[in-house]
Amino acid sequence: MDPFVVVGGDAAGLSAASKLKRDDPDREVVVFEKGRWVSYAHCGTPYFVKGEVEELTDLLSLTPEEIDERDIELHREHEVTAVDTDAKTVTVEPGDSDGDAFEQPYEELLVATGGRAVSEPIEGSELAGVFTLHGLDDAASIRAALEPDETTPESLGGGGFLDPAVVERYAAWDPPETVAIVGGGYVGVEMAEAFSAHDLDVHLFQRSEHVLSGFGESVAEAVESELREQGVTLHLNEEVARFSPGEGSDDPRVARLECESGSALSLDIALVGIGIRPNVDLLTGTPVELGDSGAVAVDEYGHTSVADVYAAGDCAEARHAVTGEFDWVPLGLTANRAGRAIGQTVAGDPTKTGNIAGTAVVKAFDQECGRTGITDHERAREAGFDPVSETITTRSRSGYYPGAAETVVSLTADRETGRLLGGTIVGTDRAAVRIDTVATALEGSMTVDEVERLDLAYAPPFSPVWDPILTAAKVLNGKLE
Repeated sequence: MDPFVVVGGDAAGLSAASKLKRDDPDREVVVFEKGRWVSYAHCGTPYFVKGEVEELTDLLSLTPEEIDERDIELHREHEVTAVDTDAKTVTVEPGDSDGDAFEQPYEELLVATGGRAVSEPIEGSELAGVFTLHGLDDAASIRAALEPDETTPESLGGGGFLDPAVVERYAAWDPPETVAIVGGGYVGVEMAEAFSAHDLDVHLFQRSEHVLSGFGESVAEAVESELREQGVTLHLNEEVARFSPGEGSDDPRVARLECESGSALSLDIALVGIGIRPNVDLLTGTPVELGDSGAVAVDEYGHTSVADVYAAGDCAEARHAVTGEFDWVPLGLTANRAGRAIGQTVAGDPTKTGNIAGTAVVKAFDQECGRTGITDHERAREAGFDPVSETITTRSRSGYYPGAAETVVSLTADRETGRLLGGTIVGTDRAAVRIDTVATALEGSMTVDEVERLDLAYAPPFSPVWDPILTAAKVLNGKLE
């Protein structure tokens, strides 16, 4: 039997490989990763840049040595460049010193190629000092630029993974004073905090009216207020058109940002965080089908349209718990969970990869934000619902107990059935984790009435008698009735 071949050595890929080896130790498993880093916590990179995480290797879930101990054949710096689904082989291009390209047969194939950061169509995004943040090399580059002279691969905890040239290039620069962040999503908001910790003059540009647009207006307004209080200058309703170097200078470094409106900013470095796209180019020319989102279309077990080919993680779709349709929401748990399920399926125990609801949390200085499901009314109508929403403001603990803080909850439901469709939350006292109650209710297709009657825990240090989620459900249920 040919091996189980995995393309991509991060969350989905190594979860699948590890689970298969646990369940079927005799199966041969081969993993190809085109970069040096494997099995790392991408979501921790803003906190590495900030300095709360000291070393890059702290973000590794598994080291190559630990992967080897699991009897998984890992090939780093080996890029899979083609898939032949008829011959059931992949073409592999090793690193420069590792020989010629070769064909690797597979019995089953998992495509776990992840996603890539988007910087187009902003002109000048290729200039030095215009960063994206989608990997540990990116994080190392940014921190080297923020901490020049002192920075070496060893000081960053590169652990033999980090290319010294990545660090040396930016460590030779003068310390930056002004940074522009383009995009007010997860990365933009988290990196505003990271840059502020380095005492930079931080400017955040967002082309729409609010940051964190997927979290709704109440969350966005709270976050915007927090960002301003922390010294971040917000440029809302501003679309960035181009970056440019200094006038009359041969220096390829960025020095200026210009918006479509004509406004401009002098700067030292920039971060573009306007989204990611699924890495699916590998499958061009194969019969593997893509979904409407552009990610790989799969069924509830992670099968693609081609026998023995699976896909998982940021390159693949998954079924949405609210709509029942397949959607693309690239998040860490989704990748890990789907990979593990596929490993179990390949081992002979068919296992569903699980639904998604777009459940996400983000920290904006002291504000904790959470969202899940469908809260946008236009999207809800497109999915066939008649949405109705309510927003309440309450306290995180009993009012008389120290530490109680204002908590804002918004819930959305279907007017006809009363089914809960989604929710958001924001506050400074353990607000974000409360969104998990809403996510659980969505998975169970619960109505607002059923959510209102949940038996949630109460004690003054933790919650008021009516938990903020229960209070929001009670108010929304009254509107439905």
